[in-house]
Amino acid sequence: MTTRRPVLRLRPGRSAQRPDTLAVEEPLLVRVGDQILTSTMRTPGHDFDLIAGWLVAEGAIGDRTDVAGMKECVDEQNTIEVTLAHGVEPPRARAFETTSACGVCGADRVVDVRASLRWRLADDLTRIDVGVLATLPDRMRGEQRVFDRTGGLHAAGLFTATGSAVTVREDVGRHNAVDKVIGSALMAGLLPLTGHVLQVSGRASFELVQKAAAAGVPVLAAVSAPSSLAVDLADECGLTLVGFVRGGGMNVYTHSERVRVAPCP
Repeated sequence: MTTRRPVLRLRPGRSAQRPDTLAVEEPLLVRVGDQILTSTMRTPGHDFDLIAGWLVAEGAIGDRTDVAGMKECVDEQNTIEVTLAHGVEPPRARAFETTSACGVCGADRVVDVRASLRWRLADDLTRIDVGVLATLPDRMRGEQRVFDRTGGLHAAGLFTATGSAVTVREDVGRHNAVDKVIGSALMAGLLPLTGHVLQVSGRASFELVQKAAAAGVPVLAAVSAPSSLAVDLADECGLTLVGFVRGGGMNVYTHSERVRVAPCP
C-alpha cells in the first residue's frame, strides 16, 4: 500500500516541488476474544498472513487447522480478531507495543526458542547449489513492486532449493515481511518448510532466525550481515545461515554442509 505526499526535491543547481510516493505504515492490533495479544506497525496488506506467521513464530500454531478464523473488526480500525481452534492456546500477551523494527519478540532467551520448536532442522537433508543461492536476491528484487515505487520497504522471499519463487512479501518491517511469507505458507499447508530457502533483504537478526526455525526452514539467506546471537541460535537449531549474499559471493556461517560448492578446477 502506498500514499502520496508533497516533497521539495533538491538536486545540484535545481529544485522542484512535486508529490512523492511513500510506503504506508499503520498500527495493527491483534486480539483473541477480549484479550489483546499484540500490536505492531506494519504496511497494510496480507494482514491475515502476517498474524498467522507471527503465531507460528510464537509457537502457538503449526498447521492451518489451528486457526478457526480471522476477521477485521468493523467497529475498530486496524484491529483483527483471531479465533483459534479448540484446544489451541494463544501465546502470552505482549506487555508492550512492538514496532516495525526488529526485536527479540516473544522469546526471552535462546533456550526458550529451542524449547518451542516443533521440527528438527538437523533432520532436513536439503542441499542447494551456491549458484542458486547467489541468484535469490535478484529474483526477490524482481517481485518487489512497492519498493520500485517507494524505495522504502523490506522484503522476504520463500524459494525452493532449485530457486523457484513460492512467495515474496514486502513490509516496512523485516520481521513483518517474514511473518507474511510464513503465514502464507502455513495457510497453503506447506509447513514445515522442508527443502525451502528463506531470502531476506537487509541483515539477519536473532528474531529472523527464530521465525525461520519455527517454520521449519532449513536455510536462511540475507543480503547483509547476521548478528552474533543469530549465528549462535542458527547453529544450535541446525539452520544454515548465509549472509552477504551479493555480487555472486556470500558467507556461510552455520551448517555449511547444505551449500553445494563446485570443486575448483
